[in-house]
Amino acid sequence: MKNNFYAKKITRIAVLVAISVLLQHLVPYKVAGFLDIELSDFPAIIGSLAMGPVEGVLIELLKNIFHLPVSGTGFVGEFANFVVNGTFVFVIGIVYRFMKTKKGALLSLILGTIVMTLAAILTNRYIMLPMYMEDAPVSVYWNMIFVFITPFNFARGIVLSLLTFFSYKKLRTLL
Repeated sequence: MKNNFYAKKITRIAVLVAISVLLQHLVPYKVAGFLDIELSDFPAIIGSLAMGPVEGVLIELLKNIFHLPVSGTGFVGEFANFVVNGTFVFVIGIVYRFMKTKKGALLSLILGTIVMTLAAILTNRYIMLPMYMEDAPVSVYWNMIFVFITPFNFARGIVLSLLTFFSYKKLRTLL
């Protein structure tokens, strides 16, 4: 019985990772030259709500590992994507674990968006931008963060949250 439970969980995770990887390649549009518009975090959010925060983070990790062979960032972009979006799905999964109601789902998505946006500020300031723009003054980092990166991540969080909020009930039965 226990083996069947783990087999189902591994299968669900594998399917959500596969969908994430496919979604990561569907919309290759960049904002400001380096911010990817994609929906590949949606399956990880669904996984985090349906199975738990650790599973959601695992989906994010595997998605980024599978992206490495086609990446042009030398692991830096995938690392930042994992930190930022792993934080997003983890917060969503933790909050929802303790409040499995419609209100809890909404709260988890709102808090996830806020914490993800803050994680993106820190990740970009201390990891991404110094690696890509090592000679730039700190004021340039902060300008890029507050003019491009923060609004982008906040808007992306809102879009993913709305998509999740209005589709999770329908998709949950598939999982």
